[in-house]
Amino acid sequence: MFDKILIANRGEIALRVIRACREMGIGSVAVHSTADSDAMHVRLADESVCIGPPSSGQSYLSVPAIISACEITGAGAIHPGYGFLSENAAFVQVVEDHGLTFIGPSAEHIRIMGDKITAKETMRALGVPCVPGSDGGVPDVDTAREVAADIGYPVIIKATAGGGGRGMKLAKTPADLDNAFHSARSEARNAFGNDEVYIEKYLGQPRHIEIQVFGDGKGSAVHLGERDCSLQRRHQKVLEEAPGPAIDAATRARIGKVCADAVASIGYSGAGTIEFLYENGEFYFIEMNTRLQVEHPVTEAVFGVDLVREQIRIAQGLPLSFTQGELVPSGHAIEARINAERLPSFSPCPGTVRTFHAPGGLGVRMDSALYGGYKIPPYYDSLIAKLIVHGRDRPEALARLRRALGELVVDGIDTTVPLFDALLDNEDVQAGDYDIHWLETWLENAGA
Repeated sequence: MFDKILIANRGEIALRVIRACREMGIGSVAVHSTADSDAMHVRLADESVCIGPPSSGQSYLSVPAIISACEITGAGAIHPGYGFLSENAAFVQVVEDHGLTFIGPSAEHIRIMGDKITAKETMRALGVPCVPGSDGGVPDVDTAREVAADIGYPVIIKATAGGGGRGMKLAKTPADLDNAFHSARSEARNAFGNDEVYIEKYLGQPRHIEIQVFGDGKGSAVHLGERDCSLQRRHQKVLEEAPGPAIDAATRARIGKVCADAVASIGYSGAGTIEFLYENGEFYFIEMNTRLQVEHPVTEAVFGVDLVREQIRIAQGLPLSFTQGELVPSGHAIEARINAERLPSFSPCPGTVRTFHAPGGLGVRMDSALYGGYKIPPYYDSLIAKLIVHGRDRPEALARLRRALGELVVDGIDTTVPLFDALLDNEDVQAGDYDIHWLETWLENAGA
């Protein structure tokens, strides 16, 4: 059993892990940059270590600094949260080489799923449905033309090492292909240091559906239903909900079993999310995230489980604390990602939070590291809070979200709260009738 866990992250996810540790009687160690000396995760952890200056590369991404913090404090395990080093296979290997435990999957599984082409090949072999496309990386534009002609336009060109929408370019016609191909490669090279790209059929009006899976690392795995993450801007999720408005129980059970069987067969350990595009009743695999997702609280609300606690249990070598038959969803949950951004430009808005009041009441959860007087630093992601609501059904959850947004006070900076107020007034959102392109089209029509 772990005596002490170091959390290699910051903000609300670091707080989330600290709280799970405290409930399990495990000591917590926070690491922080000089810019985060007064951060809430530093205040609430049992111990804290400064690991560098504000730059992520010199602090939260500094492997030697994080390993040193473990040695200084005697922490025997590391929880990576999400982002930063959470899907860095080389980091996992270093952790294990130092006799420490990484709370997550193996370096091998992170490496396999971190490469989009290898991940797709692996999933196809495991019986997971995939988007039609190139068999591997596409080396030049001539090959790209051949692949695109074979699968049919429109096509999308993606970086194999991509993420967050970077290194993705759409070619609607053959005339668009050359520019899209070279643009995707250039963007991928600059963002990831790897310009390899592949090509997939572009789906016109899909939903973004992801399946939460959990493996024990010993050949057993379960799924915890789906989340619908279709409301997106620039490939970044804005609102997530579970269960998905377009998925019925039979469909959920079918794709959930496919995913659980796939990760069980490779001996996957811990939390993972298999992401799909869903159109006309068909699922098409796009990627697997080998970590905890930002939106994991909606699954926790619907299934009544603590996914972080389960991550820690599995890393300790314990069995899953639930069976597939015991995982019965109840009600509906929605998460609104609230960013420190100025509308309508969505430009970052760091600054001092003069007043912060979190909403409360039945079925309301607020994951945030804000407090009155806190200075939001300009060096990191603009996500400052996640407002999660749970109701007996979707209409009740929507009403609860509207009420909770009305109670939330974040004074001193601009936030994206007005966006959610407007979305909740929209008939398509109320009906759950949208796809991954809906939000950007709506914003364009609104002049944003």
